[in-house]
This record gives sequence, C-alpha cells and structure tokens, in this order.
Amino acid sequence: MELGSITAGGRDLRLTPAGASNRIKELEAKFGARLLNRTTRTLTPTEIGQVLYENARRVISALEETEAVVASYSGTPQGVIRVVAPLGLGRRLVAPLVPRFCKANPEVQVRLRLTDRNVNIVEDGIDVAFFLGQPADSALVWRKIADSPRVLVAAPSYLAERGTPRSPDDLREHNCLLLRFPRSPEYYWVLETPEGPRRMLVAGDFDADDGDVLTAWALDGAGIANRPRYEVAEALAEGRLVELLPGTPPVTAQFGALMPHRPVQDPKVRLFVDFAARELRSAF
Repeated sequence: MELGSITAGGRDLRLTPAGASNRIKELEAKFGARLLNRTTRTLTPTEIGQVLYENARRVISALEETEAVVASYSGTPQGVIRVVAPLGLGRRLVAPLVPRFCKANPEVQVRLRLTDRNVNIVEDGIDVAFFLGQPADSALVWRKIADSPRVLVAAPSYLAERGTPRSPDDLREHNCLLLRFPRSPEYYWVLETPEGPRRMLVAGDFDADDGDVLTAWALDGAGIANRPRYEVAEALAEGRLVELLPGTPPVTAQFGALMPHRPVQDPKVRLFVDFAARELRSAF
C-alpha cells in the first residue's frame, strides 16, 4: 500500500516478489475477500483492503509506541528504523552512516529509501526523513543539523560559449538546469540580494528529477546549475566548475531531520538522529 507495488513492498520486507504475492493471497484467503485490485501498471486497494490497511496501520503504530516504552526502560534500542533521504545526499552522506550505526547497535535494523520526490512521512510510516531546503511549517518534528550553502555553477566551456552572467537578471538568457518532477509548477530560484531574497523565474532546455544528473550536466558544459556547495566543492577547487554571482548566491538551505509527532519518542530513532547529527554536521 505504501510503496505502490507488491514487488517494492516485498523488497522492503526482504521478500521475493513471489513470497510477497503469496502473503497477499494468504491474507485474502483468511478474510475471504479480494484486498487489492492488480493490473500490470497499478495496484489499488478494494474497499475491504483499505479498511484492513487503515486498521492494521493503527495496530502497528500502537505496537511501535509500546516497543518505544519498553526500550526506554530496558536501555537497549531494538527494532526497525525507516529512513528516507534525498538521492545525492543519501548516497554521499547518509548511506555510509548506516553500517556504522548498526554495528554499534546490533539490535536495530535500518531500512533506507533514497528519493528526491516528496514523501508523506506519516502515511508512509517513515521514522526519519532527512531534508535539505527550507522546511515549511508542519505538524512534523524538525531537528536542524546544519546550514547548507548553495551555489550557482557552470563549466568553463559553457561560459566561453554563452558568456558569464553578471547579474541575476542575466540568468533569463541562460540555460538553467532544473530539478523538477512531472506536474511541477513553474520553476524558480531564490537568490540573496542586498534588498533581501529575490525569486527568479528561470528556464532551461531540459530538466531532471535527480540532482546528481544536474551536476553531471553542468560539468559537461550543458548549463547553469543551482547545487549545494558541498556537492560541487571539489569541482570548484579543481576549476572544472566556476562559481557564478557570488554576491547574490542562492538562499542557504537547512539540512536536518523530519520526524512524526508521537506520544512517546522512540529511543532508537532519537539515537539514530543524534548519531547522524554528530557525524554529518561537519560535512557542510
């Protein structure tokens, strides 16, 4: 239900597609009703399947809260932590933490999902979502870890062909590489100016939903990218990329962790976020 397919759900539970499908068949046999409508492209719940899912989620949430209470008394963190992180940041910074954390806490399992798409933390049962940007007001718990400066960059080859922008307005004449998803609204960058943050509408010939692709395109001379400084610091130092408009850089993002509100804070989640904060603060 939460991952959109039996294959993805099985993978999350360490099951083969056949094993996951058999689990669904066993449930349908137990309840004497079809729970999911399946086609080659979609997976949707039947009315009974939706009721079963919603009630099962409440049971699981109650069990997780109980485990958190017990763990707070026992002093030994145990169980599963479901973690989401953006693609590039997740590969570079978050993924390397997981084996070290699990080695220090052998009773804990970490299930890491990497995606640049928006995730519904509550509905998807996520414990920790690492976030890079400007967090909006929400009912979620926000734990800031570090500021993450951003920078506009382009390759010397692109600048030799198209010229170097001297002001934010010049960006309108350039090919801007956009991080954008299907059905996204018009795209803009927010730059820091002496007058305050300025929202700049920008455009480009192509876009992608993976930030690492934008960096690769910029290195190939395809256009101007708006990237976290830590991701392109090495390329800047080596001269493979050039920083643009340093007097009016993109607004600094915040890196931190989003967590759902819960009556009892799960010790293993708190422990993981504390560990990540210590390890990652210096990366920015």
